[in-house]
Amino acid sequence: MIKESGILNINTNNLIYNYNFFKKLKKNLIVAPTIKANAYGLGDKKVFNLLLKNSCKHFFVATLDEGLKLKNKNKLINIFILNGLQDYNLKRFLNSNLIPVINSIEEYIRIKNSGLKFAIHVDTGINRLGIPIEKTKGIDFKNKNIQLIISHLSSADEYNNNYSLKQKKSFTRLKNKFNNNKIIFSLANSHGAVLNKSYLYDMIRPGIGIYGGFENKKLGKRIKNVVSLKGKIIQIKYIKKNQYVGYNRIYKTKTKIKVAIVGLGYEDGIPRSLSNKGYVYFKKNRFKIIGRISMDTFTVDISKSSHDLNIGMYLDIINDEHKIDKFAKLCKTIPNEIMTTIGKRVYRKYE
Repeated sequence: MIKESGILNINTNNLIYNYNFFKKLKKNLIVAPTIKANAYGLGDKKVFNLLLKNSCKHFFVATLDEGLKLKNKNKLINIFILNGLQDYNLKRFLNSNLIPVINSIEEYIRIKNSGLKFAIHVDTGINRLGIPIEKTKGIDFKNKNIQLIISHLSSADEYNNNYSLKQKKSFTRLKNKFNNNKIIFSLANSHGAVLNKSYLYDMIRPGIGIYGGFENKKLGKRIKNVVSLKGKIIQIKYIKKNQYVGYNRIYKTKTKIKVAIVGLGYEDGIPRSLSNKGYVYFKKNRFKIIGRISMDTFTVDISKSSHDLNIGMYLDIINDEHKIDKFAKLCKTIPNEIMTTIGKRVYRKYE
């Protein structure tokens, strides 16, 4: 019996459906899911093994520790470390079968004669990690240990963005300089993969799209929902007229109301910004969050419920009808942030 106050249902069939959707975008396209940040909060080991069973051979994580956690012993499976070498000993990558993504000329100089496989991140305009494209002249791209060259789009979620086109042109110019069919080129993430086929190159690196999240309808129409979040009712009570609810007295009752206290709070990924404006659901009923969301609980007005709600029952926060993109928009953020902030107290249930 599940006793936790929150349940994050993870639809593994839909996750694999989304992975296969990306694979079908182009013949022989390599799809390398990004499973950093604990697979966006869904459980990196579970997602890694699930994708392995479905013939996935390429993965991206952010840090060396994330890569070590996966304990990859198969040399045919490539796990790339996006944050690069940092100050780690190169043997840690070699002994763990992990491939660093080089983000600076200094890192390149350190690794180029080491015999260790590596990838190169070229910055085409996001000005985050990566070697500025004008500094790539100092790189010997004939080095047999270079497995992959990547870049990253700044605004892939925006339709017809000229900046994405500018980045693609820069990346294509770089690619055309080298007649090396062994090097894989990759530019697109989840949203970049559906801009058009010219952004696909040899490999794409979908993250949020694998997990059912999206920021524009073009992607949203083509993938399936993966996550559903439920919170348990831990108390039901009546509050009299002209009483305040929660911290700072931001909600005052106008009449006597019936409320349910749900055992989730901002530690569990329910943003404080939803205070007095968020909603939860039970079948066809919608209940408003009232008062301030606290660390461990929030309160909903269930006065007009058409069902007999009881302590121990669960209310939906995210489901197939009220998906994570809508929830994120109400919170004025993106699905990525919502998913990665769902705390450890929430039970992950794989279906």
